[in-house]
Amino acid sequence: MTPSTFTPYYVPPGAKSYDSSSPLIHYSGKWTDSFSAAYVQKGLRWTSHTNASVSFTFTGTGIEWFGNSGKSHGISDVYVDGRLVQSVDAWSAVRNKQQRTFWKFNLPYGKHTLKIINTGRRHRSNRNGILDLDAFVVTKGVTPQAAGPSQPAAQPSSESPSSPQPDPHSQSLSTSASDPTVGQHAWTLVQKGTTGVHAMQLAIISPTHAIIIDKVEHNPLTISGHPAWAALYDLNTHAVKPLAMQSNSFCAGGTFLGNGTLINVGGNPVIDGYTSSADFGDLDGLQAVRLFEPCDSDSMDGCEIYENHARIRLASPRWYNTVLRISDGSAMIIGGSKKGGWINNATVNNPTIEYFPPKSVHGSNGLPIDLQFLVDTLASNLFPIAFSLPDGTVFMAANRDAIIYNWQTNTERKLPQIPNGVRVTYPMTGTGLLLPLSPENNYMPEVLLCGGSIVDDTKPGYEISSQDPASAQCSRMVLNDDGIAAGWQIEQMPQARTMPDAVLLPTGQVLIVNGAGSGISGYGNVVNQVGTSNADNPVLTPVLYNPYAPYNPHELSGRFSGESLPSSQIPRLYHSVATLTPNGDIMVAGSNPNLDRSEVKYGTEYRVEWFGPPYMTMERPTLTGDALKMIGFGESVQISVNLPSAATSNPDIKGMFLVICLRMWEITDFLTRSRSHGPWIRDACRTRKLSPGLSGGFAIDERQKDLDDHRPTKRECLPSWPWLDIYCHRRGAE
Repeated sequence: MTPSTFTPYYVPPGAKSYDSSSPLIHYSGKWTDSFSAAYVQKGLRWTSHTNASVSFTFTGTGIEWFGNSGKSHGISDVYVDGRLVQSVDAWSAVRNKQQRTFWKFNLPYGKHTLKIINTGRRHRSNRNGILDLDAFVVTKGVTPQAAGPSQPAAQPSSESPSSPQPDPHSQSLSTSASDPTVGQHAWTLVQKGTTGVHAMQLAIISPTHAIIIDKVEHNPLTISGHPAWAALYDLNTHAVKPLAMQSNSFCAGGTFLGNGTLINVGGNPVIDGYTSSADFGDLDGLQAVRLFEPCDSDSMDGCEIYENHARIRLASPRWYNTVLRISDGSAMIIGGSKKGGWINNATVNNPTIEYFPPKSVHGSNGLPIDLQFLVDTLASNLFPIAFSLPDGTVFMAANRDAIIYNWQTNTERKLPQIPNGVRVTYPMTGTGLLLPLSPENNYMPEVLLCGGSIVDDTKPGYEISSQDPASAQCSRMVLNDDGIAAGWQIEQMPQARTMPDAVLLPTGQVLIVNGAGSGISGYGNVVNQVGTSNADNPVLTPVLYNPYAPYNPHELSGRFSGESLPSSQIPRLYHSVATLTPNGDIMVAGSNPNLDRSEVKYGTEYRVEWFGPPYMTMERPTLTGDALKMIGFGESVQISVNLPSAATSNPDIKGMFLVICLRMWEITDFLTRSRSHGPWIRDACRTRKLSPGLSGGFAIDERQKDLDDHRPTKRECLPSWPWLDIYCHRRGAE
């Protein structure tokens, strides 16, 4: 079957289309009608006259303008409510129809007027450019009165990604309560920027940029005449740049290789004629390997995703697989399903691992290796949680079970079952992370698993409800013989969450954000769906977990706090993400429990939020001298740090902590286990107390025996080529 044409024109649920002949659209100047089966409702209006205009008054929260692009098209000025918001150039070297020429979302609910004026200017030509209109699509939104706490009215946000100017409507929220550990400094929450493509997968790739990867769907951002499903996000300007992708990356997995190359593997097949046009026009992603080489350019010019399906592909199909960089710098690709679906089953289960680049171990000749753990953990075992451990082995958790896997000997060590029937992997999705590795305990690994569900994974969808309660349980275990013998240490979050995201902060604390209070992951599968979401009751307030606080078995939530944290107004459910940025704040994006883009309740979310921890407004220690580019294993280094003025003048401050955070990535399906679903594979932070050095700074060298004597000396402890961010953070009086 020939795939259907994948054009940007699309009317999502919750929106309405008005073609160019609508009596509600008003034209000024000379316009001409054209007719073709390729146009919306087979008609289009165009003009080449300078100052000819079209205006449209609508009620809603968003507007999209669709038309053609080509060599004869020119520049138009777009006004919303009388304010010039963008000059749009519809020129293109290739003629394309049904293109999204302009879009503006997240307007305050109410009546708005869009006006487009032809400037007459045209790319590299003295002739007048063409302005045309095929259709307007209005996002109806909801009235403020109809928007309850789980579905707030749309709020003003940033301009469309093609117009990255400062946004006068970005929101800033801050807490009224301050964190007592940092004086008057408080957490903040700012809504700024839009992702252009839905943020299903997110990774920090440089000091200035993040990469966002989605599934094939009708995103607002376009490339080569069709909707994009990947983009680069500028962390400083909030501009987005589309990336070309060939295959459908829905529910892919990913990691960074030891040389810094980002790989994204697996995904969804082409399902033309079965689901929706969102699956059309792409290559089968089940065995895809997508490569993104390190790219340090501030402009990201020339930074591209490479795919060559004839030469580079997986050995077996994988949907919802976990990918983990292991101790030799290669990627271990774990599990998944052999085709798209929902809850895994024995027919489609892929209970194997493989490696990229392929390696012949245990007689595999580069082919998949069976893993009994992935048979035993059916059915809720997609996107298993996995971490590389300091001794080179791999921790895995899926469903209610966990193991330590030695990939060099191909052996599994079973761990105690997660207590109380809590399941932690898709679709009963929890989150997990490797707690900070510390020289004080010789980098002994300790894992934390939070949230998920106790829903029986043998039940059919018609016996599962979006109102089934999520789990508030957190399970923690030290991964040595004594810790394993002691079993899981149980704690309780203040609120139950499924699909949460966990972000390890430079302070060593853990921010748990996003998720739902009931239901499970996915869309269109259970009863009492909200829109098409399998989950409901979004949890809008994050919580902070302090792993260093004493454990009290009689007060199971004692390590959690949330009083000083701001609440979001944006539900973040299935396919939401959160990550620590190089600046130290937390980027939160995504949420799309829908087959394709949707504007109904729990619709597709493009707005970006930024949580600012208290240290963001504190005076920070700063590094002096040249930045470190590379540190070899076991190599001695010297780092000088200038103290804040308060540190040298305050006699109560006895010392400082230098926090070296090997921050990898965050993402839903793809790189990290911090969010609605996906493997959390962060290399944890480590801390070392320092003493004041000469001239108000710190010297880390062999004489002081601070960092030098406690650095990891084995590749297994610090796998090669991580992003190395050094944060200096004041812990206060001791």
